[in-house]
Amino acid sequence: MTFEQLQIFVAVAEREHLTRAADAIALTPSAVSAAIRNLEAFYQVELFHRIGRRIELTPEGRAFLPEAKAVLARVRAAELMLAEMGGLTRGALSVHASQTVASYWLPPVLMAFHAQYPGIDLKLTIGNTTTVAKAVMEGLADIGFIEGPIDEPALSVSEIARDAIVVVVSPDHSWAAGKPVPPADLVTATGWIMREAGSGTRAAFEAALVTHSIDPQALKIVLELPSNEAVLSAVRAGGCAAAVSESAAETLLHEGQLVRANIALPSRPFSVLRHKERHPSKAAIAMERLAREKSTPSQPS
Repeated sequence: MTFEQLQIFVAVAEREHLTRAADAIALTPSAVSAAIRNLEAFYQVELFHRIGRRIELTPEGRAFLPEAKAVLARVRAAELMLAEMGGLTRGALSVHASQTVASYWLPPVLMAFHAQYPGIDLKLTIGNTTTVAKAVMEGLADIGFIEGPIDEPALSVSEIARDAIVVVVSPDHSWAAGKPVPPADLVTATGWIMREAGSGTRAAFEAALVTHSIDPQALKIVLELPSNEAVLSAVRAGGCAAAVSESAAETLLHEGQLVRANIALPSRPFSVLRHKERHPSKAAIAMERLAREKSTPSQPS
């Protein structure tokens, strides 16, 4: 069994989806599938059920998952020790970030880090707020960046930037005319496209609804989609609205393919996560410092 096979197994087990796991660890779906098949064949144990196009853990796979995570955490601890001994000239840094942060805000920070510390092997894993917090909790991430609220006493949560949430619609939607949209109309809208449960964007929008005395469960949700790009593409098809990060929709708004509805929503924080009881590595401290230096938060709408 190799370290890479363990990483692949955990990535697939957490998502129960080959393509999403492959994207998260920067491999091709075929390479991920082959690694899982080789692992199962060598030990003659079935770790996943293949049901049509779906994949799910077998009882054996579920029993093995905690052990695999524990091994990866120990390897990360060993890497941390060696990296600390050598300063910041060599080593590795595992960064987990929720989707909007990873796609639009974090890349310049990562490039600045690489420019200053080219000897550090920088690894980025993309998830949502819930999966990022879990990775920091389990020691699989040295540092995490999230866009939603998290309530976990073991984690240190510190605001690092702010981001505007906007409601977007297609140009032919009734809300595209620019007239203020009363909060009550959010419930009577023909339909909403939402990110999946656990998404920081969704959590921030639902929290804003509560401040307007609107029950998020009252919204007519037509689709739940796992990425900002999928949400925006669905909204462009017309008829529905979506709440997204302004940075995610910026290009489509500028091109006129989407229109920002006249709905006032509060900004939400981007936050950095660290485990309170784990000593942060020098690389993690340097990453947080650069993130704060590079931070250019959006202004509240």
